[in-house]
Amino acid sequence: MNMFIRKIGIDLGTCNSLVFVPKKGVVLTEPSVVAVDVSENKILAVGQEAKEMIGRTPDNITVFRPLKDGVIADFRITEAMLKYFITKVKPKYQFLKPNLIISVPAGITSTEKRAVIEAALLAGARNAYIAKEPILAAIGAGIPIHTCSGHMVVDVGGGTTEVAVISLGGIVTFNSIRMAGDKMNMAVSEYMKKKHNLAVGEQTAEEVKIKVGTAVPEEKERYIEIRGRDLVSGLPRSIKVSSNEVCEAVQDVLEEIILAIKMVLRDTPPELASDIMDKGMVLSGGGGLLRNLDQLIAKATGVPCFLADEAFFCVVKGTGAVLENLDVYKRSIMSKK
Repeated sequence: MNMFIRKIGIDLGTCNSLVFVPKKGVVLTEPSVVAVDVSENKILAVGQEAKEMIGRTPDNITVFRPLKDGVIADFRITEAMLKYFITKVKPKYQFLKPNLIISVPAGITSTEKRAVIEAALLAGARNAYIAKEPILAAIGAGIPIHTCSGHMVVDVGGGTTEVAVISLGGIVTFNSIRMAGDKMNMAVSEYMKKKHNLAVGEQTAEEVKIKVGTAVPEEKERYIEIRGRDLVSGLPRSIKVSSNEVCEAVQDVLEEIILAIKMVLRDTPPELASDIMDKGMVLSGGGGLLRNLDQLIAKATGVPCFLADEAFFCVVKGTGAVLENLDVYKRSIMSKK
């Protein structure tokens, strides 16, 4: 029984990173966050443990999110994070370096691509390949990407929303915007400031979005109680927030996402457009889990929209499928350097 891990797939996200190992499936889901002790220049925590420190640290500890809008913002810390992921899934006694496949946004520049590959090699990968997120999301959502009919994917992550039409294993038209889950959280916290005079932390805003967020107003509202700091008195206070308030708060971000989808539909060749009308588009990614987002997209574009199964895991499941059939995919989506 060979226990060595030769291949690892990583969905390297702005908000969360997921790791896939063939025959084992998704072995790790951690926030893409690293806590650093600045005075001693050493890494204190990575992932969930580091995320819990956000907004609660003393002066000498800084919490970084090394990826911004889907691309590397801090090289050294991204490298440390990748190293942590590899070490965490690899058996202790294994000296063989694994091959890595890492997801990147479709709109990434060649410099940004090189940064991902270099960080992976320095973190302990033998070879690093990169694959574009919309393709991986499509594979992970179970779309047969190699057929000659058109498929449309809308992958709403933390940092980017990727919209792509895929046919014959490649991307025909795409749009990548830096508006996604993160911007929704920011919109929620801005709204709390403006409307309720309440300052809330990043984590609270995210919790509100996840628990009661909706893309279209609901008849039967849901509520959540949150705590924050009153901007007038400076003292802590708690308020009840309704789902429809969250809906109002994120509307601008959702409008941008709809615009990006419309742009891709406008640029799609007519043959493929008719395929997409027939089959509808597939919505994936953590940000795609916002309640009723599929309804909003369908209504705004006139094209049916379906939320993928396990939408949060589509991209990482896509890396898994690619790892298992490397020879098939090497031609179409891989680039080493």
